[in-house]
Amino acid sequence: MRATAVRRTALAASVATLALLATACGGSDSSKGDEVKEGAKEGAAGKPAVKALTAAELEKVSLVQGDVKAHKIAKAGAKDNVAAADVSSDKEECAPLARAFYGAEEGKPVATTKRSVVSEPEADAGDVTEGDAEDALASAFDVTSTLLSLASYDGATAEGNIAALRKAATDCAGGFSITMAGETQKVTKITEEKVSGGDEALAWTLAAEQDGETMQLTLVALRQGGTVGTLTSFNLAAMSGKGTIELPAAVVAAQVAKLA
Repeated sequence: MRATAVRRTALAASVATLALLATACGGSDSSKGDEVKEGAKEGAAGKPAVKALTAAELEKVSLVQGDVKAHKIAKAGAKDNVAAADVSSDKEECAPLARAFYGAEEGKPVATTKRSVVSEPEADAGDVTEGDAEDALASAFDVTSTLLSLASYDGATAEGNIAALRKAATDCAGGFSITMAGETQKVTKITEEKVSGGDEALAWTLAAEQDGETMQLTLVALRQGGTVGTLTSFNLAAMSGKGTIELPAAVVAAQVAKLA
């Protein structure tokens, strides 16, 4: 399995995940030039204008170590800070999903934060017999890694971002290609999943292919007021056919609780 797509979509598995196993064994306005269309006008239908969280405020509601049981949480590294301009899609209508896939900021947020969240493998049950060695190894790699990105916006921009993702998922359900840093991978299928939390929440399982290799990832998007969060997750065991990818429910719940 090439590491490029994995490293770019969630976090550097060769560093964060292997280290874990070692220890276990700017606000957008209503300007027409904005990339993201606002879902509604400020003050429309009597809604109060949304004030974006400042950088300090967003940092306070971002996850930290200890917020999610059996997970390691750290600030994402520089390699996970992908710029929106560096991500493109073969279909313009799919661009919002492509950017969310890499945790790239949408439009011009007032502030952003990024976290890498890695689940801890199940505790070793004791001595492993030779016959159980393969299962034990698969269990050790049953680790879900998530890139969690938060962005705060003034006005109705956050609502517009979620609306754009919802529309893109519908328009691009049959598949599309994503190119980032010269690497292209194809999303062959998008399946909507059930998720709840915040003012709005969306989730999908994405089947992706690169250089003949396939993988499944999950993408969650949620909104609380003027803050949008995206969570892209992959599971090492699932990629090798030894497990299944599931939504990072505990991570989503913890982030929603801090945003509330």
